[in-house]
Parts: sequence; structure tokens; C-alpha cells
Amino acid sequence: MLKTISKKEIEKRLFFDNPWWKNNGYIDKCYQDFPKRAYFSSFYKLVQQDINRAIVLMGPRRVGKTVMAFQAIDALLTEGISPYNVLYISLETPLYTGMALEKIVNMFQDIHQHSRQEKLFIIFDEIQYLPKWEIHLKSLVDSYSTYQFIATGSAAAALKLKSKESGAGRFTDFLLPPLTFSEYLAFIKKEDTLITTDGEIFSVIDIEALNAEFINYLNYGGYPEAVLSITAQKDSARYIKSDIIDKVLLRDLPSIYGIADVQELNALFTTIAYNTGNEISLESLSQSSGVSKSTIKKYLTYLEAAFLIKTVHRVDINAKTFKRATRFKVYLTNPSMRAALFGTIEEGDEAMGSLVETAIFSQWLHIDNRLHYARWSDGEVDIVNTLNNECVEIKWSDLVVKDARKLKSFIQYIKQNKILNNTVTTKTISQERIINDTLIEFLPSALYAYKLGKNILKH
Repeated sequence: MLKTISKKEIEKRLFFDNPWWKNNGYIDKCYQDFPKRAYFSSFYKLVQQDINRAIVLMGPRRVGKTVMAFQAIDALLTEGISPYNVLYISLETPLYTGMALEKIVNMFQDIHQHSRQEKLFIIFDEIQYLPKWEIHLKSLVDSYSTYQFIATGSAAAALKLKSKESGAGRFTDFLLPPLTFSEYLAFIKKEDTLITTDGEIFSVIDIEALNAEFINYLNYGGYPEAVLSITAQKDSARYIKSDIIDKVLLRDLPSIYGIADVQELNALFTTIAYNTGNEISLESLSQSSGVSKSTIKKYLTYLEAAFLIKTVHRVDINAKTFKRATRFKVYLTNPSMRAALFGTIEEGDEAMGSLVETAIFSQWLHIDNRLHYARWSDGEVDIVNTLNNECVEIKWSDLVVKDARKLKSFIQYIKQNKILNNTVTTKTISQERIINDTLIEFLPSALYAYKLGKNILKH
């Protein structure tokens, strides 16, 4: 007869995973020493709120969700929460496979003699590994109104879709995106030496040095671990491809959606990654990847829900969306993924334009703004934000400042829609100019990316 895992073994593992129960109330030093993401304070405010909802911390692989969970535990312990009132478990641990969440909570209650009325903090890491997790989690939230439940997960397709379906009124989603450019500079401790701040006005101290770091950011800067590890930087292609892309494409998505042909999914993602920021159609994707249009539609949904890509739809000259959208743009959520697949990028490379556009687009990821691009018979605008009455033209060149003809479509769109906020990015130039009775703000792409990340976090 086969042996089953004993209660004693599970308890032993719980003590191992929660060292603060024995370690004078401290988390492991590696988590204490790791720099905090700029999103930490917003996330921690949710943890502190006394409302009967679970927090679902979502995001791509390797952006620091587990670290943020441990840093939240550290903050709770520092504030005086009893170490015995905090439980952390990773559902990726084989020992917990097949266990109901409530059974784990009950064991936690038994170990420390907790009542149903106490204020407890319970963190389920990598929750997507539990089938029907959303039903289990909702049941716990309903049953234990004083317990604060926090779940993290990276195969966000299951998370995003199911948290909306089954957790109505019971879950608060919090998206942790890849590192913004402003966070990247803070992590490498170069923010103050490259940028000056006066209120909400940002200026460059050394544009050449800022651009050099921006190119590093394009190559490996979206992932905290790669930024802080020289080893990961030297072999960023292997680190990002094997540990981030492959695990999502070959493991997470196939296991969640029952995808049989992983090579088909891989071929589609490779095609999209190479064409990040370009306008494409289902027909062109089908021809270049060899995957049928109906399957592509399905896969695009999966890839977007797993935070690998972002689909952006077109508006016309009047900022109106199309009823039947046949063409669209797809961006990688992190430009470093393209470098991992096709080699690192240098400042003069042909792909710089689309990668700069991808990087700027990725700064917007945390907020669900109405971002589109505009295209009509004889014109195009790279980014249109219909919510903020804003448009952006992205260039990795200074020629656009000297040649007003290159902005004909941009100015036409501004006048047609009475746009109040407009920016044209450059390689090195910062200035304001009036062209055809229109005030245009020119900013270096690297500075604009920095400004976006900073302002989105503020607001």
C-alpha cells in the first residue's frame, strides 16, 4: 500500500516556510536586503486595509511578486503583528499538491491555537497551481471575515479571467508589471546622477549616459534579478528565455489551457516578438507562423492574459474605434524578451525604433488606460490616449525636430481632435516648438520613459 504524506511532515514544512515563527520574528535576510519595487507602498496599503476581500497580486514571472509578499510580511512584523499570526505557503511546493486551502488554514489554526475572530495574514504564493483556486479562495474569504488573504500568481491567464468570474466582490486585483525605467535607474543607483527633478519637471544631466542605460534597460532591464545580478546580465538571453519565456510557453499555459501543440504556440510568440510594435493582422500572423486564424485568436488571449504581450487597437483620424478590427498592433510587455530571443540590441540597430516604442508602451502597463494607435489613409500616430486627450509620436532620432514635414500626420490628428497634451520623442533633444500653430513638446525617448513610469506611480 502506498504511503501518504503525514500531518507531521506538512507541519514541519510549514515551520520551514515560516521562519519568523522561530526566528525572533524576522524574514530571511535576502528578502530584507532586496530593493523594494516602487509599487510596494500601494500594495502594502491594500494589505493593511480592513475589508473582507482577498488581494490577488498578479504579474509576469520574475518581476518580484514573491519578494514583495515577503517584504509585506516584514513590514507587518515591524509594525508589531505577532509572527504567529502570519502564514506563507508556496503552492508550487510538491508537499501541498492536492491539498485544499482550508485544510492548510485549519492546520495553521491548530498549530498556534488561533480562533476565527483573530486578525491573521495568510499568503498563498503561486496560487494558479491549485485547480479551481478561485472557488477555494472565495470560500475562505466568506468563512473568515477577519483573516486577510493574499494570493500571488504569474500564469495570469487563469488569475485574471477567473478572479473576475468567480471572485465577484471578493477579490482585489493588483498588477505588478516588469520594472519601469525609473525603477531600473533606482535599482542601479543612477537615478540621481542622471535625472534632476523640480516638482513634476524632469531634466537630463547627461543624455549620453542616460541613453546608454536605456539601451541596457531594453536588453535586460525589466527583471529585478537580471538588473542586480552580473551573471544574469552576462547571459541575459538564457536567463530570460529559459526561466521566463519557456516556463510560460512550455509549462504554465499548456497546463492551464490544455494546449497540445506547444511548438505552434512558440512559433506564434516568436513571430510576435520579432514584430513587436508593428501593425499586423490575423491573416499575416497565420501566414508567417503557420498557425490557423482561429487558433491564433485563442493564443493571443492566452499570451496577453499571461502578461507576455499587449494587443492595441486602431482608431481613425477622428479617434473613433473600428467596429470590425482586422488590423492591430501587438507589443511585448517587456522589450528584454526580444533581446533574449534574437540577440542584444545596440543604439544604431534597425530594431531600435520598435523596441523604444515597446519600452515606452510598457511603462503604461499598470494602468488600464485607453491606449490606441491612430491610422488613416495617409497618416499615423504611434500612441493615442483617448482618456487623457493625449497623443505621442515615438522616434529614436533628432531629425524630427528639424524637419516639420515628418510631423504632418501628428499635427493633423492634434488639430482634428483638439488634443491638449502631445509629445514627440527624440534621441537627445529636449525643447518646445510651435509648428503650424501647434505647441509640440520634444523629449528624449529615455527621459519620456522615465517620466511616464514616475508619473504613473504618483497618480
